[in-house]
Amino acid sequence: MLHLENHELRLDLLDPVADAVRQGPRYCWGGYVWQVHDRTHGPLLSGPVFPDPTPTPFDGQGLPESFRHLSRDGRNFTLRGRAGVAIGAGRLAVDDQNNVTLTEPCVWEISPFADHLEFHTRQAAAGFSYELLRRIELTDRTVRSHTQLTNHGEQPLVLQWFPHPFFPLQDGRTRADFPAGTTMPENPGFALVDRTLTFKRPFTRKGDSQFVLFGLPAGRELSVVLDHPCLDRVEFSTSFAPDECPVWGNAHTFSVEPYLNLDLAPGQTRHWSVQTRFGEGT
Repeated sequence: MLHLENHELRLDLLDPVADAVRQGPRYCWGGYVWQVHDRTHGPLLSGPVFPDPTPTPFDGQGLPESFRHLSRDGRNFTLRGRAGVAIGAGRLAVDDQNNVTLTEPCVWEISPFADHLEFHTRQAAAGFSYELLRRIELTDRTVRSHTQLTNHGEQPLVLQWFPHPFFPLQDGRTRADFPAGTTMPENPGFALVDRTLTFKRPFTRKGDSQFVLFGLPAGRELSVVLDHPCLDRVEFSTSFAPDECPVWGNAHTFSVEPYLNLDLAPGQTRHWSVQTRFGEGT
């Protein structure tokens, strides 16, 4: 593991080499925050099978981020026939059963500083070429994740990116305040009254979960305030207006997933960030 710490918190980040067994094609390898520890209250993040210490790479935990090589409905973004690339993860191969495997991880340069870590990679595969810079900052009780993506290829780079933070539950439930004007379709797992999301019921068994696509006020950056079992609150926000925003929960965790649609022309660079502020202990 890599670490970043101050007088308030300690961050555990996956090392792209030493912790490769924990990673796969789903999440970006550089800047993967695996856990945040409060010096008094212990670990502050969860995951789909937390506290299992060995979740699958697909499940993961903490504050992972993902560049999708496929859309949720199966459209190809960065796959071309039997080859492709997962931005920030590596070269992909597709077998006859359409299973996608990571065959060659991208190589990262890591630069440590007193209050942040920088991760840099550049890769060409399946007709795509890109450069990715990730910076994870820790200031007091705030974690900021910055991303810079440049298309060095000869064709547009079209894909989706999203953070997948895993926040813990309290007694099998959570409560989260979204921006005014947020909407949600009727579903059996979550309720939304005014701007506050709650669980209708605890999720109890493996596979018992809920996924819902929220409607957010157009053109506005996202800011969500969540309950936490040992803090007075957690504040999660983006530097961009999400193009869409699923939410997901199961018996172990709750996630807010603001999507960003990316369409980079050759030579174009895009910057964005997300921020998680962990409140004071209760």
